[in-house]
Formats: sequence, C-alpha cells, structure tokens
Amino acid sequence: MFNLKDKIAIITGGNSGIGNAIVHVFKEAGAIVHVLDINRPKQNSEISDSVIDHHCDVSDSSQVDDTIREIVHSHPIDILVNNAGIAHVGNVENTSDEDFDKIVDVNIRGIFNCSRACIPHMKEKGGIILNMASIAGSVGINDRFAYSMSKGAVLAMTYSMAKNYVDYGIRCNSISPARIHTPLVDEFIDKNYPGKEAEMFSRLSATQPMGRMGNPGEVAHLALYLCSDKATFITGTDFPIDGGFIKLNGD
Repeated sequence: MFNLKDKIAIITGGNSGIGNAIVHVFKEAGAIVHVLDINRPKQNSEISDSVIDHHCDVSDSSQVDDTIREIVHSHPIDILVNNAGIAHVGNVENTSDEDFDKIVDVNIRGIFNCSRACIPHMKEKGGIILNMASIAGSVGINDRFAYSMSKGAVLAMTYSMAKNYVDYGIRCNSISPARIHTPLVDEFIDKNYPGKEAEMFSRLSATQPMGRMGNPGEVAHLALYLCSDKATFITGTDFPIDGGFIKLNGD
C-alpha cells in the first residue's frame, strides 16, 4: 500500500536504532536509500545496491553539502528523513557547555544543515522532509534539559519549514517517539545500572502506559506512511508514537 518504488530517500543516522529500521522499511517499499551517518555500518546493516552508505557528520555543513551534491549529481531527492540525534542526561545546572553545544550541533544544526542542502533540489518538483523529534519536546521529562530543548527546536523547525515551502509542494512533518527499545537503551542501562539491568529495563518499560517500550519498526512504519503518497494531505504536523505517554500520564 505504501509504495516508495524508485523514490530517492536520504536518511541520517541510518546505521543503528530507529534510523536503521527506517532504512530497512524504505528499502522493502522500493526506495533507493542514501544513509548519512558518522558511524560506519555494522555487518548486519542494510547495505546493498539500493542502500548506499555515506560517511558524513551532519553537524558539519561542508560535509553535508558535499555529500548532498554527490547524491543529486546522479539522482533527484524525493525524501529527507532527519533522524540523526544524540541523547543527554542532566538538568540545567549540571549540563556542561560542551554537552550543551554537542546536543545543539547534532540535534539542531544537523537538521538545519541537511534541510538547507536538500530543499533547493526539492523546490522544482516537491519533496518530503520528516524530522525525528521526541515527546521530550512536548512534555517535561526529568533530567533531560538539553535533549528536551533540542527536540522542542525540532518541532519549531518542522512547523516553520512546512509553512515556508508548502507552495513548492514540499511537505514537512515530524515524529515524536516515547521510549523506544534500541541498542542505546541497553547501553545506557548497562553503563549506569550494572547488575540491575533487568530491573531497570522493567522500570523504564513501566513508565509507558502500555507497559512496554516501542520498537524501532513501529516508528519506521509510521515514517513510511508519512513519506508515502497516501499522506499527501499532511504537512506541518507532529505525530507522537508514545504508547499513550503524553495523554495518559505525561510524567
């Protein structure tokens, strides 16, 4: 139903977690996927003739510009998924300048760099931009000051780009996941709660009203719908995928 046959999609941060799930789902839907990631693909990553990996730091505008220029030399751009992002734990008092700047560089500047590089190539025939936000940008999350700030900015950028480019046939939306079970979650638990991994996994899962974390594939299939021709009347909107978190507890 949600066919992306012969569409050219750029997915940032596509070599792990939610990004890698989006790469897999888009490939299965027929898209040619270009992955922009600072990390090299793992052995089990979806790299093939229809999935092309580009080593690129999205916080570096010159790297982004060069990579996009290389892609459009051979293919037009139909879809940009701004998925690359990093997390941070801390409040306003214990967030260092270095950590704050790093969050800004990846989570905000990364979307700015990639969108600015791609939009001129979309203006003639339209296109789709999908940004990965978070419920942390909409509700208060304990000890997520810098991360929440960055995801609030993602929402604002989404609405602004949707407004500015609607007349060019460019749709721009965002997805706001709650806690999704990715390798980053396991690494966080292993690092901070050695010997209590199972207990902490259960406690983190229980914070979602549904009693479990989401999985990357669920986010990827929402991304597929929003980037498909079945969603052509949707722009300037954020889509929470949160197991009821925002409306049912917001805590």
